Amino acid sequence: MRGLLRFLLSASLSACAVGPDYVRPDAEIPGAYRASTTPANWPSPTWWHGFASPDLDALIATARAGNFDLQAAAARIRQADAQLVIAGAALLPAATASASDQWSRTSLRRSAGAVGRATETRTFQFGPSASWELDLWGRVKAGRDGAAATALASRFDADAVALTVVTAVASTWFQALALQDRVDIARNNLDDAEQVLRAIQARAAAGTASLLDVSQQSALVANVRAQIPSLRSQLEQQVTALGLLLGRPPSSITVRPGTLTALALPDISPGLPSALLARRPDIAAAEARLRTANANIRVARAAYFPTVSLTSSAGWQSLALGSLFGPGSAFANAAATASLPIFENGRISAQVAYNEALYDELVATYRSIIVQAFTDVENGTRAYQFATEQEDLVRQAVAVAHQAADIAREQVRAGTSDVVTALQTQTTLFNDLDLLAQVRLARFQALLSLYKALGGGWAHDDIESPTVRLFQGVL
Repeated sequence: MRGLLRFLLSASLSACAVGPDYVRPDAEIPGAYRASTTPANWPSPTWWHGFASPDLDALIATARAGNFDLQAAAARIRQADAQLVIAGAALLPAATASASDQWSRTSLRRSAGAVGRATETRTFQFGPSASWELDLWGRVKAGRDGAAATALASRFDADAVALTVVTAVASTWFQALALQDRVDIARNNLDDAEQVLRAIQARAAAGTASLLDVSQQSALVANVRAQIPSLRSQLEQQVTALGLLLGRPPSSITVRPGTLTALALPDISPGLPSALLARRPDIAAAEARLRTANANIRVARAAYFPTVSLTSSAGWQSLALGSLFGPGSAFANAAATASLPIFENGRISAQVAYNEALYDELVATYRSIIVQAFTDVENGTRAYQFATEQEDLVRQAVAVAHQAADIAREQVRAGTSDVVTALQTQTTLFNDLDLLAQVRLARFQALLSLYKALGGGWAHDDIESPTVRLFQGVL
């Protein structure tokens, strides 16, 4: 028996896995981006500090501490860690201790000429027992490997959620600032239009302007005034949206007035596409799930082979509690069992086929995520380039419109210009100023998209958790 145990233990420790070994799938990696060929300037892990906004820093810090999606992601990490412990527990023997007190009574029926009797039996027993499934074919280890990969994926998913939350907070904050800018522009435009209206009214009182001129300028004033409530409503909606991102009721959110023009625009560039694979948590999560699927194939294939288990128990047994640990009450037994599936109606083959098909699906998903990552970088880079160009052009248009509006305003006051020309220059200036605020927001949003496309400063080598290093050793 001891020789058999030594043989089985040696076989278990040198278990032969039934494959296949994991190999990272091939993916088409372009040599460079179409939108950029500049050297890499990757975001830092705290990239939002580059906007030089203490208010934004405070909002993001609050979101990272209180966002519900981040809390749920942290809970999923703990779930995956627990599943890893469960999956790895079968690699070692399991031991239990038990105690029992059994009592039985047997009554004999009375027969002719005999008195019925009853027999009572009481047995006390105490002792440990152990069981161990020998992982000869690597089934249990493959299950543990799959659970480790899932635990890694949960961490990468949490990093992806964090990146999404941070960019969402920044995006919502930028939209709020842009709407505040547009409200301020509308109010300034309203003041200018009212000044022109008063000048036209003065001319009408002097007989140098008509009631039609007054009505036309009054209509412009009313139109500008009517735009302000809609902008303020949109501003309040963005402030309310911040509440959900920060994990707080909207009524507790206060946003100080601000402007996009006061923020800095940090410079980043994507570098080479091949470097992106290690800087996107969604790509890392997709590959971790591939490892899980690969391990599940090994688990399914191991079901074709025999299952060998060792069980043993020992302890003391006696008819009297007082003599339970006395001489002669000790007992021990050991057993080795093996089972091999013979006829299971194709269940194992179907399970293997299912896991292989699932792996193929995840390979396609992995490659799709990589292509999507390259697409995100291309779109973010191009959007930022064009938004920057457009903002410069709109600034030039605003400068010209300002000049034209100033000239028309002075001519209206002097009575040397018709009201139609003044209305046209005012309308052009108002529209250009509002467009400039929107284009400025588009530029900030494009930069945010590029930050997110580049992984927001995340890198696979940045993982420092000892638990994660253990998982990487497992894989």
